[in-house]
Amino acid sequence: MQNLLRIFIFCGFVLTTAFAQRDIGTVDVIAENKTIAVRVSADVAELNAFAQHAFNTHGRYRLATSGFTYDIRFSQVTANQVRVDIARASGERVHSEVVSGSSLTNALFRAADVAVEKTNGLGLRGFFASQLTFISERSGKKEVCTSDLFLADVKQITRDNAQALTPRWSPDGRKIVYTSFFRSGFPDIFQIDLSNYQRTSFVSFKGTNSGARFSSDGRQVAMVLSGEGNAEIYVGDAQGRNIRRLTRTDAVEASPCFSPDGSQIIFTSDAAGGPQLYTIPVAGGTIRRVPTNISGYCAEPDWNRVDGNKIAFTIRIGRGYQIAVYDFARRTSEQVSHAAFDGVEPCWLADGRHLVYTARDERSSRLCILDTETGRSTPISPASFGPAFQANAWPR
Repeated sequence: MQNLLRIFIFCGFVLTTAFAQRDIGTVDVIAENKTIAVRVSADVAELNAFAQHAFNTHGRYRLATSGFTYDIRFSQVTANQVRVDIARASGERVHSEVVSGSSLTNALFRAADVAVEKTNGLGLRGFFASQLTFISERSGKKEVCTSDLFLADVKQITRDNAQALTPRWSPDGRKIVYTSFFRSGFPDIFQIDLSNYQRTSFVSFKGTNSGARFSSDGRQVAMVLSGEGNAEIYVGDAQGRNIRRLTRTDAVEASPCFSPDGSQIIFTSDAAGGPQLYTIPVAGGTIRRVPTNISGYCAEPDWNRVDGNKIAFTIRIGRGYQIAVYDFARRTSEQVSHAAFDGVEPCWLADGRHLVYTARDERSSRLCILDTETGRSTPISPASFGPAFQANAWPR
Protein backbone atom coordinates (compact mmCIF):
# COMPACT_ATOMS: atom_id res chain seq x y z
CA MET A 1 0.00 0.00 0.00
CA GLN A 2 2.89 2.39 0.76
CA ASN A 3 4.39 1.76 -2.70
CA LEU A 4 0.97 2.28 -4.31
CA LEU A 5 0.61 5.65 -2.56
CA ARG A 6 4.09 6.69 -3.69
CA ILE A 7 3.24 5.79 -7.31
CA PHE A 8 0.03 7.83 -7.16
CA ILE A 9 1.87 10.84 -5.71
CA PHE A 10 4.34 10.69 -8.61
CA CYS A 11 1.45 10.68 -11.07
CA GLY A 12 -0.31 13.67 -9.49
CA PHE A 13 -3.24 11.67 -8.11
CA VAL A 14 -2.93 13.01 -4.55
CA LEU A 15 -4.07 16.63 -4.30
CA THR A 16 -2.77 17.75 -0.91
CA THR A 17 -1.03 21.05 -1.64
CA ALA A 18 -2.48 24.32 -0.33
CA PHE A 19 -3.19 26.60 -3.26
CA ALA A 20 -3.83 30.27 -3.70
CA GLN A 21 -7.50 31.21 -3.75
CA ARG A 22 -7.77 32.30 -7.37
CA ASP A 23 -9.92 31.40 -10.31
CA ILE A 24 -8.12 29.43 -13.00
CA GLY A 25 -8.11 31.77 -15.96
CA THR A 26 -5.92 32.96 -18.78
CA VAL A 27 -2.33 33.68 -17.83
CA ASP A 28 -0.65 35.94 -20.37
CA VAL A 29 3.05 36.82 -20.13
CA ILE A 30 3.46 37.10 -23.87
CA ALA A 31 5.64 39.68 -25.64
CA GLU A 32 3.88 41.37 -28.56
CA ASN A 33 6.94 41.18 -30.80
CA LYS A 34 6.67 37.38 -30.70
CA THR A 35 3.11 37.34 -31.99
CA ILE A 36 1.33 37.82 -35.29
CA ALA A 37 -1.74 40.04 -35.22
CA VAL A 38 -4.67 38.37 -37.01
CA ARG A 39 -8.31 39.22 -37.61
CA VAL A 40 -10.37 36.04 -37.32
CA SER A 41 -14.04 35.72 -38.27
CA ALA A 42 -16.64 33.19 -39.45
CA ASP A 43 -20.02 33.52 -41.08
CA VAL A 44 -21.76 31.30 -38.50
CA ALA A 45 -21.93 32.53 -34.90
CA GLU A 46 -20.96 29.18 -33.38
CA LEU A 47 -18.02 28.79 -35.75
CA ASN A 48 -16.94 32.35 -35.07
CA ALA A 49 -16.83 31.69 -31.33
CA PHE A 50 -14.77 28.52 -31.77
CA ALA A 51 -12.40 30.17 -34.25
CA GLN A 52 -11.81 33.11 -31.92
CA HIS A 53 -11.22 30.81 -28.95
CA ALA A 54 -8.86 28.57 -30.91
CA PHE A 55 -6.57 31.35 -32.08
CA ASN A 56 -6.67 32.91 -28.63
CA THR A 57 -5.05 29.73 -27.22
CA HIS A 58 -2.17 29.86 -29.73
CA GLY A 59 0.77 31.82 -28.36
CA ARG A 60 1.98 32.72 -31.85
CA TYR A 61 -1.13 34.82 -32.54
CA ARG A 62 -2.79 37.93 -31.18
CA LEU A 63 -6.40 38.68 -32.10
CA ALA A 64 -6.89 42.19 -33.51
CA THR A 65 -9.63 44.13 -35.28
CA SER A 66 -7.17 46.60 -36.81
CA GLY A 67 -3.46 46.70 -37.47
CA PHE A 68 -3.49 42.99 -38.28
CA THR A 69 -1.08 41.14 -40.55
CA TYR A 70 -3.54 38.52 -41.79
CA ASP A 71 -7.30 38.46 -42.23
CA ILE A 72 -8.51 34.87 -41.70
CA ARG A 73 -12.12 34.12 -42.63
CA PHE A 74 -14.09 30.89 -42.29
CA SER A 75 -17.38 30.09 -44.00
CA GLN A 76 -19.63 27.04 -43.93
CA VAL A 77 -19.84 25.14 -47.23
CA THR A 78 -21.76 21.98 -46.24
CA ALA A 79 -22.67 20.20 -43.00
CA ASN A 80 -19.07 19.02 -42.65
CA GLN A 81 -17.07 21.41 -44.83
CA VAL A 82 -15.58 24.82 -44.08
CA ARG A 83 -13.80 27.21 -46.40
CA VAL A 84 -10.82 29.19 -45.13
CA ASP A 85 -9.74 32.38 -46.90
CA ILE A 86 -6.51 34.08 -45.88
CA ALA A 87 -5.49 37.55 -47.02
CA ARG A 88 -2.95 40.12 -45.97
CA ALA A 89 -4.07 43.46 -44.56
CA SER A 90 -3.49 44.95 -48.01
CA GLY A 91 -6.10 42.58 -49.41
CA GLU A 92 -3.52 40.37 -51.16
CA ARG A 93 -4.82 36.81 -51.26
CA VAL A 94 -2.61 34.28 -49.47
CA HIS A 95 -4.58 31.03 -49.54
CA SER A 96 -8.09 29.62 -49.98
CA GLU A 97 -9.17 26.05 -49.34
CA VAL A 98 -12.27 23.97 -48.59
CA VAL A 99 -11.61 21.58 -45.71
CA SER A 100 -13.70 18.54 -44.77
CA GLY A 101 -14.12 17.07 -41.30
CA SER A 102 -16.10 14.53 -39.32
CA SER A 103 -18.46 17.36 -38.28
CA LEU A 104 -18.84 21.06 -38.90
CA THR A 105 -16.75 22.01 -35.86
CA ASN A 106 -14.08 19.45 -36.77
CA ALA A 107 -13.95 20.91 -40.28
CA LEU A 108 -13.51 24.36 -38.73
CA PHE A 109 -10.62 23.23 -36.54
CA ARG A 110 -8.97 21.51 -39.50
CA ALA A 111 -9.39 24.67 -41.55
CA ALA A 112 -7.90 26.69 -38.69
CA ASP A 113 -4.91 24.34 -38.71
CA VAL A 114 -4.47 25.11 -42.41
CA ALA A 115 -4.48 28.81 -41.55
CA VAL A 116 -1.83 28.28 -38.87
CA GLU A 117 0.42 26.36 -41.24
CA LYS A 118 0.11 29.08 -43.91
CA THR A 119 0.75 32.04 -41.61
CA ASN A 120 2.86 31.18 -38.54
CA GLY A 121 6.22 31.68 -40.30
CA LEU A 122 8.00 29.16 -38.06
CA GLY A 123 7.06 25.91 -39.77
CA LEU A 124 4.68 24.92 -36.97
CA ARG A 125 2.02 22.27 -37.48
CA GLY A 126 -1.53 23.01 -36.50
CA PHE A 127 -2.98 21.39 -33.38
CA PHE A 128 -6.57 22.71 -33.23
CA ALA A 129 -8.06 19.49 -34.67
CA SER A 130 -6.45 17.33 -31.97
CA GLN A 131 -8.55 14.84 -30.04
CA LEU A 132 -8.31 14.48 -26.27
CA THR A 133 -8.84 11.66 -23.86
CA PHE A 134 -9.00 12.67 -20.22
CA ILE A 135 -10.56 11.93 -16.85
CA SER A 136 -13.80 13.62 -15.87
CA GLU A 137 -15.67 13.55 -12.56
CA ARG A 138 -18.98 14.87 -13.90
CA SER A 139 -20.65 11.57 -13.03
CA GLY A 140 -19.25 11.56 -9.48
CA LYS A 141 -16.60 8.99 -10.42
CA LYS A 142 -13.37 9.32 -12.34
CA GLU A 143 -14.35 8.12 -15.83
CA VAL A 144 -12.57 8.21 -19.21
CA CYS A 145 -13.84 10.72 -21.76
CA THR A 146 -12.87 11.77 -25.27
CA SER A 147 -13.48 15.08 -26.99
CA ASP A 148 -12.18 17.58 -29.47
CA LEU A 149 -9.50 19.93 -28.13
CA PHE A 150 -12.05 22.55 -27.04
CA LEU A 151 -14.61 20.17 -25.52
CA ALA A 152 -17.32 20.97 -28.04
CA ASP A 153 -18.18 17.27 -28.42
CA VAL A 154 -17.50 15.26 -25.25
CA LYS A 155 -18.16 11.52 -25.04
CA GLN A 156 -17.99 9.54 -21.81
CA ILE A 157 -16.24 6.32 -22.78
CA THR A 158 -16.28 4.34 -19.53
CA ARG A 159 -19.11 3.76 -17.10
CA ASP A 160 -17.18 1.58 -14.69
CA ASN A 161 -18.43 3.33 -11.56
CA ALA A 162 -14.83 2.98 -10.40
CA GLN A 163 -11.77 5.19 -10.34
CA ALA A 164 -10.13 5.45 -13.76
CA LEU A 165 -6.73 7.04 -14.33
CA THR A 166 -4.19 8.07 -17.01
CA PRO A 167 -5.94 7.30 -20.33
CA ARG A 168 -3.52 7.19 -23.29
CA TRP A 169 -4.19 6.97 -27.04
CA SER A 170 -2.76 4.36 -29.36
CA PRO A 171 -0.79 6.10 -32.16
CA ASP A 172 -3.55 5.36 -34.70
CA GLY A 173 -6.24 6.87 -32.46
CA ARG A 174 -8.29 3.68 -32.47
CA LYS A 175 -7.69 2.51 -28.90
CA ILE A 176 -7.17 3.88 -25.41
CA VAL A 177 -5.34 2.18 -22.55
CA TYR A 178 -6.03 3.29 -19.00
CA THR A 179 -5.80 2.22 -15.36
CA SER A 180 -8.94 1.38 -13.42
CA PHE A 181 -10.00 -0.14 -10.10
CA PHE A 182 -12.91 -1.79 -11.93
CA ARG A 183 -14.22 -5.06 -10.41
CA SER A 184 -11.07 -6.14 -8.53
CA GLY A 185 -10.74 -2.97 -6.47
CA PHE A 186 -7.06 -2.90 -7.39
CA PRO A 187 -5.39 -0.98 -10.22
CA ASP A 188 -5.44 -2.98 -13.47
CA ILE A 189 -4.79 -1.89 -17.05
CA PHE A 190 -7.68 -1.97 -19.53
CA GLN A 191 -7.99 -1.22 -23.22
CA ILE A 192 -10.95 0.25 -25.09
CA ASP A 193 -11.50 -0.28 -28.82
CA LEU A 194 -13.16 2.94 -29.99
CA SER A 195 -14.69 1.27 -33.05
CA ASN A 196 -17.10 -0.69 -30.85
CA TYR A 197 -16.36 0.65 -27.33
CA GLN A 198 -15.48 -2.82 -26.13
CA ARG A 199 -13.36 -2.86 -22.97
CA THR A 200 -10.88 -5.68 -22.48
CA SER A 201 -8.41 -6.47 -19.74
CA PHE A 202 -4.92 -5.56 -20.97
CA VAL A 203 -2.77 -6.45 -17.95
CA SER A 204 -4.02 -7.75 -14.62
CA PHE A 205 -1.29 -9.23 -12.44
CA LYS A 206 -1.00 -9.41 -8.69
CA GLY A 207 -0.15 -6.02 -7.23
CA THR A 208 -0.46 -2.72 -9.08
CA ASN A 209 -0.75 -2.42 -12.86
CA SER A 210 -0.65 1.17 -14.06
CA GLY A 211 0.86 3.85 -16.30
CA ALA A 212 0.41 2.06 -19.66
CA ARG A 213 1.66 3.99 -22.67
CA PHE A 214 2.19 3.10 -26.33
CA SER A 215 5.39 3.61 -28.29
CA SER A 216 5.18 5.92 -31.31
CA ASP A 217 4.88 2.99 -33.72
CA GLY A 218 2.19 1.32 -31.61
CA ARG A 219 4.09 -1.95 -31.33
CA GLN A 220 5.07 -1.72 -27.68
CA VAL A 221 3.50 -0.61 -24.42
CA ALA A 222 5.43 0.54 -21.35
CA MET A 223 3.82 0.12 -17.94
CA VAL A 224 4.46 -0.04 -14.20
CA LEU A 225 3.91 -3.39 -12.47
CA SER A 226 4.57 -4.42 -8.87
CA GLY A 227 3.76 -8.13 -9.04
CA GLU A 228 7.35 -9.06 -8.26
CA GLY A 229 7.33 -6.93 -5.10
CA ASN A 230 8.48 -3.49 -6.23
CA ALA A 231 6.99 -1.00 -8.69
CA GLU A 232 9.18 -1.40 -11.79
CA ILE A 233 9.09 -0.48 -15.49
CA TYR A 234 8.02 -3.23 -17.89
CA VAL A 235 7.51 -3.37 -21.65
CA GLY A 236 5.09 -5.60 -23.55
CA ASP A 237 3.65 -5.83 -27.03
CA ALA A 238 0.50 -4.07 -28.25
CA GLN A 239 -1.65 -7.00 -27.07
CA GLY A 240 -0.31 -6.91 -23.49
CA ARG A 241 1.77 -10.04 -24.02
CA ASN A 242 5.49 -10.88 -24.06
CA ILE A 243 6.03 -8.62 -21.07
CA ARG A 244 9.59 -8.15 -19.85
CA ARG A 245 11.05 -6.26 -16.94
CA LEU A 246 13.36 -3.31 -17.61
CA THR A 247 14.26 -1.85 -14.21
CA ARG A 248 15.51 -3.65 -11.11
CA THR A 249 15.90 -1.17 -8.28
CA ASP A 250 14.90 -0.65 -4.66
CA ALA A 251 13.13 2.54 -5.65
CA VAL A 252 9.59 3.09 -6.94
CA GLU A 253 9.26 3.81 -10.67
CA ALA A 254 6.32 5.54 -12.39
CA SER A 255 5.12 7.44 -15.49
CA PRO A 256 7.06 5.72 -18.31
CA CYS A 257 7.12 7.43 -21.72
CA PHE A 258 8.85 6.34 -24.93
CA SER A 259 11.27 8.53 -26.88
CA PRO A 260 10.02 9.46 -30.39
CA ASP A 261 12.22 6.80 -32.02
CA GLY A 262 11.16 4.16 -29.49
CA SER A 263 14.71 3.40 -28.35
CA GLN A 264 14.49 4.91 -24.84
CA ILE A 265 12.02 5.24 -22.01
CA ILE A 266 11.96 8.17 -19.63
CA PHE A 267 10.34 7.62 -16.24
CA THR A 268 10.09 8.90 -12.67
CA SER A 269 11.96 7.24 -9.81
CA ASP A 270 12.62 8.14 -6.17
CA ALA A 271 16.04 6.45 -6.22
CA ALA A 272 17.68 9.78 -5.28
CA GLY A 273 15.40 10.25 -2.27
CA GLY A 274 12.72 12.20 -4.14
CA PRO A 275 11.06 11.99 -7.56
CA GLN A 276 13.53 12.60 -10.40
CA LEU A 277 13.66 11.65 -14.09
CA TYR A 278 15.67 8.77 -15.55
CA THR A 279 16.10 7.08 -18.92
CA ILE A 280 16.73 3.46 -19.84
CA PRO A 281 17.14 1.81 -23.27
CA VAL A 282 14.06 -0.17 -24.32
CA ALA A 283 16.40 -3.06 -25.12
CA GLY A 284 17.65 -2.94 -21.52
CA GLY A 285 20.83 -1.47 -20.11
CA THR A 286 22.07 1.35 -17.93
CA ILE A 287 19.68 3.65 -16.12
CA ARG A 288 20.77 7.28 -16.41
CA ARG A 289 19.50 10.22 -14.41
CA VAL A 290 18.35 13.23 -16.42
CA PRO A 291 20.23 16.26 -15.00
CA THR A 292 17.21 18.55 -14.74
CA ASN A 293 18.73 20.48 -11.80
CA ILE A 294 15.61 22.56 -11.32
CA SER A 295 13.65 21.00 -8.45
CA GLY A 296 13.78 18.28 -5.83
CA TYR A 297 10.53 16.97 -7.32
CA CYS A 298 10.48 16.15 -11.05
CA ALA A 299 7.75 13.82 -12.31
CA GLU A 300 5.18 13.05 -15.06
CA PRO A 301 7.54 13.35 -18.07
CA ASP A 302 6.26 13.61 -21.64
CA TRP A 303 8.71 13.32 -24.55
CA ASN A 304 8.28 15.80 -27.39
CA ARG A 305 7.45 13.98 -30.66
CA VAL A 306 8.49 16.93 -32.86
CA ASP A 307 11.72 17.87 -31.08
CA GLY A 308 13.23 14.77 -29.50
CA ASN A 309 15.61 16.92 -27.47
CA LYS A 310 12.79 18.16 -25.25
CA ILE A 311 10.73 16.70 -22.46
CA ALA A 312 8.02 18.42 -20.44
CA PHE A 313 7.51 17.47 -16.80
CA THR A 314 6.02 18.58 -13.49
CA ILE A 315 8.18 20.28 -10.87
CA ARG A 316 7.52 21.37 -7.32
CA ILE A 317 8.21 25.04 -6.67
CA GLY A 318 7.70 26.13 -3.06
CA ARG A 319 4.35 24.72 -1.97
CA GLY A 320 2.98 24.39 -5.50
CA TYR A 321 3.65 22.72 -8.84
CA GLN A 322 4.52 24.10 -12.28
CA ILE A 323 5.51 22.82 -15.73
CA ALA A 324 9.14 22.73 -16.88
CA VAL A 325 10.93 21.70 -20.09
CA TYR A 326 14.32 20.02 -20.23
CA ASP A 327 16.46 20.25 -23.38
CA PHE A 328 18.85 17.32 -23.86
CA ALA A 329 20.91 19.22 -26.44
CA ARG A 330 21.48 22.22 -24.16
CA ARG A 331 21.35 20.20 -20.93
CA THR A 332 19.22 22.90 -19.34
CA SER A 333 15.78 23.10 -17.74
CA GLU A 334 13.34 25.99 -17.88
CA GLN A 335 10.16 26.61 -15.94
CA VAL A 336 7.56 27.41 -18.58
CA SER A 337 4.43 27.97 -16.48
CA HIS A 338 4.18 30.77 -13.92
CA ALA A 339 0.71 30.73 -12.43
CA ALA A 340 -0.79 31.18 -8.97
CA PHE A 341 -2.52 27.82 -9.42
CA ASP A 342 -0.84 24.42 -9.82
CA GLY A 343 0.23 23.20 -13.26
CA VAL A 344 0.65 19.42 -13.56
CA GLU A 345 0.35 16.49 -16.02
CA PRO A 346 1.82 18.05 -19.20
CA CYS A 347 1.25 16.49 -22.64
CA TRP A 348 2.74 17.86 -25.87
CA LEU A 349 0.47 18.88 -28.71
CA ALA A 350 1.17 18.20 -32.38
CA ASP A 351 3.28 21.31 -33.05
CA GLY A 352 5.87 20.45 -30.39
CA ARG A 353 5.52 23.94 -28.89
CA HIS A 354 2.22 23.86 -27.01
CA LEU A 355 1.13 21.61 -24.16
CA VAL A 356 -2.21 20.58 -22.75
CA TYR A 357 -2.00 20.30 -18.96
CA THR A 358 -4.07 20.28 -15.77
CA ALA A 359 -4.49 23.53 -13.86
CA ARG A 360 -5.87 23.04 -10.37
CA ASP A 361 -6.52 24.87 -7.13
CA GLU A 362 -8.47 24.07 -3.98
CA ARG A 363 -11.80 24.38 -5.76
CA SER A 364 -11.34 23.24 -9.32
CA SER A 365 -9.34 21.29 -11.87
CA ARG A 366 -9.38 22.34 -15.53
CA LEU A 367 -7.59 21.53 -18.76
CA CYS A 368 -5.48 24.32 -20.25
CA ILE A 369 -3.20 24.93 -23.21
CA LEU A 370 0.26 26.34 -22.52
CA ASP A 371 2.58 27.89 -25.08
CA THR A 372 6.06 26.91 -23.84
CA GLU A 373 7.69 29.72 -25.82
CA THR A 374 5.70 32.65 -24.47
CA GLY A 375 4.02 31.43 -21.29
CA ARG A 376 0.47 32.04 -22.58
CA SER A 377 -1.90 29.71 -20.74
CA THR A 378 -5.58 29.45 -21.62
CA PRO A 379 -8.32 27.18 -20.18
CA ILE A 380 -10.03 24.90 -22.66
CA SER A 381 -12.47 23.12 -20.35
CA PRO A 382 -15.27 25.37 -19.03
CA ALA A 383 -15.52 25.81 -15.27
CA SER A 384 -19.10 24.55 -15.56
CA PHE A 385 -17.83 21.24 -16.97
CA GLY A 386 -16.50 20.16 -13.58
CA PRO A 387 -13.15 18.57 -12.70
CA ALA A 388 -11.14 17.46 -15.75
CA PHE A 389 -7.53 16.27 -15.70
CA GLN A 390 -4.85 13.84 -16.99
CA ALA A 391 -5.40 14.71 -20.66
CA ASN A 392 -3.60 12.97 -23.50
CA ALA A 393 -3.76 14.36 -27.05
CA TRP A 394 -4.00 12.69 -30.46
CA PRO A 395 -2.46 13.24 -32.90
CA ARG A 396 0.79 14.23 -31.24
